[in-house]
Amino acid sequence: ELDKEKQDGETPDPLIPPAKITKEERMEWFRKKLPDLEVFQSTNLSRAFHDRVLKFSTNQCAIQFFMVWLSPARTFGPRDFLAVETLMKANPHSCLVLISRSLDTRRGDKILKALLDRGFKILAVTPDLASLVKDTPAETWLKKIKNVEIDPGENPLSVQLSNLIRLAVLYKYGGVYLDTDFIILKDFKGLRNAVGAQDVYQATRKWKTLNSAAMVFDKGHPILFDFLQEFATTFDGSKWGHNGPYMLTRVIRRVGNTPGYNLTILGLEAFYPVNWVQIERFFKKPATEEESKWVEETVLRLSEESYGLHLWSKITRKFVINEGSVIDRLIKSHCILCQDSYDS
Repeated sequence: ELDKEKQDGETPDPLIPPAKITKEERMEWFRKKLPDLEVFQSTNLSRAFHDRVLKFSTNQCAIQFFMVWLSPARTFGPRDFLAVETLMKANPHSCLVLISRSLDTRRGDKILKALLDRGFKILAVTPDLASLVKDTPAETWLKKIKNVEIDPGENPLSVQLSNLIRLAVLYKYGGVYLDTDFIILKDFKGLRNAVGAQDVYQATRKWKTLNSAAMVFDKGHPILFDFLQEFATTFDGSKWGHNGPYMLTRVIRRVGNTPGYNLTILGLEAFYPVNWVQIERFFKKPATEEESKWVEETVLRLSEESYGLHLWSKITRKFVINEGSVIDRLIKSHCILCQDSYDS
């Protein structure tokens, strides 16, 4: 495993296509890469996915959470761990399944050990794509992508597979899906069949865009079938967000009011109280009395109103968390281990 991790660190991510090539060239590149892409392979370990999840989920879970990590374990950094840590602090009697081949290893055990030793229920488990999408509209899509009948697109395929896995796992098992760039602030008890608004119309405050970074659904909810169908039939791997947040938005705008769906659209404050354009301020140390007051009021408001704060890691991964900032204050009040290493 250590040799493989070292090799991973020296070679390009196999799920990211070369830039500035034609569709035909990209499909040929993917055809050559496919035999080596472990995420598409079924092994004894991956085929045990269903049984392992079922056995774990009967472990007196107040709420069943899922996260997806398709990158090497070495890239699961302190801020990703923070999402797990704050989740367990706010929901201590819940279970978390980390869907990840790289974390379902001895190295993954070491990463999670501090929380496992404290009795938190966390399982890293290798996914089996074929069984996850079986008997869903995405089953055909998976066959086509493996036969290189469709273009994987310009964006990392890991992003597309993460979009797919979160939908399939909620459809098959039910529960809560979360991205790993959250600080979780509150117990999710009481949330059911809900997603959060990412953007709203200023005049009416009605939702404009939704996001799939946090979703709560019952097992087999019909709109999850609709999501999987939309993913499979409109897939475009070159448009950022097309198969994720924008897919969710398209489907809910079209069928969200269907009788029996009982869908709840949560406001901005639930998961996305700040957008990626304005979030840098949340990392900065207050320099004036007025800024200190704003930090105090913001921390109080988030702690009272938000289930979690989405950190938009694509933008903020390199931001330094300054002492006394909103992010620093939230981490210190919602961490378990409270390690002074969240900047890396």
